[in-house]
This record gives sequence, structure tokens and C-alpha cells, in this order.
Amino acid sequence: MRKTIRTKSVDELFEAISCLKNKEEFYEFFEDICTSNEVVSIAQRLEVAKMLHDNKTYIEIAKETGASTATISRVNRSLNCGNGSYEYIFERIGVKENEE
Repeated sequence: MRKTIRTKSVDELFEAISCLKNKEEFYEFFEDICTSNEVVSIAQRLEVAKMLHDNKTYIEIAKETGASTATISRVNRSLNCGNGSYEYIFERIGVKENEE
């Protein structure tokens, strides 16, 4: 059985994040609550997702981001079988799909 993230403490975390007002507050909060490696890893996953969305190969992504193939595969699985959040995030931040 998959462990759920839908808990009261996660609700409170998301509520705290949603009240941050600007990028500087995001930096301050995430520097306080996460290690540098945790924040960089999350950012790397978003970068991997954007590159997969842009039809880049695993080899290209690994070379450019330093992500392992396991991480790339995990992100790819989320893109294809997840909740669809990457799509609305990409739309909101202006990421266009590469039309090759």
C-alpha cells in the first residue's frame, strides 16, 4: 500500500507555503525548512520534467542536469501516470511543448 501524503501536518505545510508572498520569502522558508540538497533535488526534478516534456532523451537530460536515470524515470512516470500537476504548472509558468 502506498503511503499517503494527505495528512494534517502536510496540510499545514502547504498552508504555510501558500501564505508566502514573494520569491525572497520562498528562499528564506525553504532554506530554513529543507537542506540545500533537498531544495536542489526538487528543482532538479522540475527541470527534468521540463526536459522530458520537451522530448529530450534520458541521456541528454542526465548529461545536462546530472540527474540519475532512476530520477529521470521516476519523473517520467509522474508525468505519464501522475496527477497531471506538471501540465498545469507548465501552463502557469509558460513552458511550451517542443513541436519537432
